[in-house]
Amino acid sequence: MSTTTSEARSPLPLLLRRGRSSTATSTTAETRSPFSALQFRRRSSKDVRNITSVSSSLLPAFGTVIEDDNPSSKRFIVLHFDRRYRLWELFLVILVGYSAWASLFELAFEKAAEGAFMTIDLVVDFFFAVDIVLTFFVSYLDNTTYLNVTDHKLIAKRYLKSVAFVMDVASTLPIQFIYKTITGNVGRGQAFGFLNLLRLWRLRRVTELFKRLEKDAHFNYFIIRVIKLLCVTIFWIHLAGCILYWIAYHYPNPIDTWIGSQVEDFKERSVWLGYTYSMYWSIVTLTTVGYGDLHAVNSREKTFNMFYMLFNIGLTSYIIGIMTNLVVHGANRTFAMRSAINHILRYTSKNRLPDAMREQMLAHMQLKFKTAELRQEEVLQDLPKAIRSSINQHLFRAVMEEAYLFKGFPDGLIVQLVSQIKAEYFPPKMEIILQNEIPTDFYIIVSGGVDLISSKGMSEQVLTKLGPGSMAGEIGVVFNIPQPFTVRTRRLSQVIRIGHHNFKEMVQSDNDVDAKMIITNFLTYLKGLNDELKKEISDLLADADAQVQVQETVQTEETPQSNNEEIATVSRDENEQKEERRSKGVPKRVIIHGQPPNQDNNNNADSNGRLIILPDSIELLFDLAEKKLGKRGSTIAMADGAHVEQIDALRENDHLYIL
Repeated sequence: MSTTTSEARSPLPLLLRRGRSSTATSTTAETRSPFSALQFRRRSSKDVRNITSVSSSLLPAFGTVIEDDNPSSKRFIVLHFDRRYRLWELFLVILVGYSAWASLFELAFEKAAEGAFMTIDLVVDFFFAVDIVLTFFVSYLDNTTYLNVTDHKLIAKRYLKSVAFVMDVASTLPIQFIYKTITGNVGRGQAFGFLNLLRLWRLRRVTELFKRLEKDAHFNYFIIRVIKLLCVTIFWIHLAGCILYWIAYHYPNPIDTWIGSQVEDFKERSVWLGYTYSMYWSIVTLTTVGYGDLHAVNSREKTFNMFYMLFNIGLTSYIIGIMTNLVVHGANRTFAMRSAINHILRYTSKNRLPDAMREQMLAHMQLKFKTAELRQEEVLQDLPKAIRSSINQHLFRAVMEEAYLFKGFPDGLIVQLVSQIKAEYFPPKMEIILQNEIPTDFYIIVSGGVDLISSKGMSEQVLTKLGPGSMAGEIGVVFNIPQPFTVRTRRLSQVIRIGHHNFKEMVQSDNDVDAKMIITNFLTYLKGLNDELKKEISDLLADADAQVQVQETVQTEETPQSNNEEIATVSRDENEQKEERRSKGVPKRVIIHGQPPNQDNNNNADSNGRLIILPDSIELLFDLAEKKLGKRGSTIAMADGAHVEQIDALRENDHLYIL
């Protein structure tokens, strides 16, 4: 049997083109890609964990050749994304916090720079000196090629030529300790205090840490941003308090200062008393409360206060903006849902839709937002096709294999089908398929349940109930007829949807094995149905000329057609022309009638009409109409009385009257 003849008589008339057969799939799988040599080896579980941190991933430039080289195998090289090095950096960040606090504190309160503070500073400087040496052995990511550089000479050259090396050395030198060792005297005075401010250079480590944590999926973004804002606020409060106290401490007349007006002998009092007053003033000013009990007295303090309050405006705006953005971001989904519901209510009210229809619309919208985190389209749209296919295989392959229509399908075909499915949720009492609509998709029920309903006039009859693993809408798709039943959910249901066109591409009609397997599975399923549903389906297929086609496909030899059969036998020439046109695009389907429109409407057009595939010429249409309707016409008219002169003017599902 030729391809065209099989397609004309096949119970899968428009279906079913599989992109690759099972043999082709296995052959392709065995073919190696010419780029198979460019592969990244799995180093260890630590490397896999680092994939979730964007700053840790290696991103080579397009066109860059990656050598199969393991940098961790080089001696005396520390990978900058190694977990142990990250812990070391975290330890240094804690020391940075102390350095930033102590350098400002020791500048404002000179008496605090002696004793225990000097010893702690030496210990902290020792760890940063170790880090300077360690940096000469730490790999780095090239900003131009995004390749991990592990060459010792390049690492050392880059570090020595950078400003970071100079500032690291300057901020780590224990100047006071060196001065005391050389002169024997304790280093005092403002010069040593200002030199200690070089330690603030280390704050860049804190900035880099927060940048990395904000992009790391292991940490909550909201919490990281809040901690960052809190750290910035505390640092600036400490900075302003120390500067204002330093101004008051070095003012010629201590009484004419903001703290001297409250505590005249503040220079002789405890250091922590002065620090408490300073922090109190800074917090009150930053929060714009301004009680007025501590205020600027002399011109130096007033000048500093003006700049500080201007800075507070910017800092406060920044904090409020970030916090507002974080809070609003969490409420965006709820706001969008309420906005969508309000739009539905206005729409249904304006168009006077029934209450039942409004409730269905509201239920669908609420379910959409409730299951937003589970919707595949939103989650998988940016992922590669291979990952999406693997996820579908893991979630839905077992469900696909249990569906009756795919029993015995080749493994390769199942894989292709699963990769094209889409998962959806439907609330209770929601129509998934409407009776007599054009077949575009069919569904497999994953969870929940649906009813198959036959509508006759104003009455509805529930033919059967379907549960998990059952299929709905497959009859219309397989036999290319309007959907025979309405499918309505009984409760919250999850389904996977397979498109008509995708199904056609996967299964080819010229492969009789696949077509026969589908029909065999359908006939087996049909035998197990209850008598009422079986009769409904049989009558439906008989009206659509599909039942005889099923029998012809299953038979191994063709049987002669009787005069009573209503299936048109198309000549080989017509088949070849149809196949040529089908290769150019999807064929059009039209409905032909043997009586004028006015008589046809009176005599029940549904029983007289015949669904055919539109041929390539008017003459072929007359020939086909003669075989379908039993008489030959000479004129083709539309429902409005217009005569058809060109075949290209016809559209899908047009009603033609052969006169």
